[in-house]
Amino acid sequence: MLSEEIVEKIRKEVGKYPVPKAAVKSALRYAQEERGWVDDQVVRDVAEVLNLEPIEVQEVATFYDLFYTHPVGRHQLRVCTNISCMLCGSDSVVDYLHEKLGISPGETTADGRFTLVEVECLGACGGAPVMMVGNQYHENRDPGRIDGILAELEAVAE
Repeated sequence: MLSEEIVEKIRKEVGKYPVPKAAVKSALRYAQEERGWVDDQVVRDVAEVLNLEPIEVQEVATFYDLFYTHPVGRHQLRVCTNISCMLCGSDSVVDYLHEKLGISPGETTADGRFTLVEVECLGACGGAPVMMVGNQYHENRDPGRIDGILAELEAVAE
């Protein structure tokens, strides 16, 4: 079940829109922040709070790549591989992370710290190639500028 804090945040969010269904993305974001990912229970809970059918919530959860429908690592390393980033070397960033962490896109390290995700677009083409970690953008990345980010993330207390 969702915490009362999250339920209250969702209810406040509903007030911003003409219909409750418009608050699904925000509700899923809040729930994922609390639970780590969007499982079937989260979908049912959000649907209940918004008085929607679970399929209406599931459609949103599976459409947007910011929602994880399976467990992910503590830090999600999202690398844009769309045209601008690809032309600026995002493939070398993905390859470097694959080698450094021993995981392929869509996989999580054995210790549960990192999940590597290729995304279609992060909307920051001017800073290509772009990597997003949590809610923070890291622009103009190349393999030589990745180790510092990983070291900072590894230093974060569990």
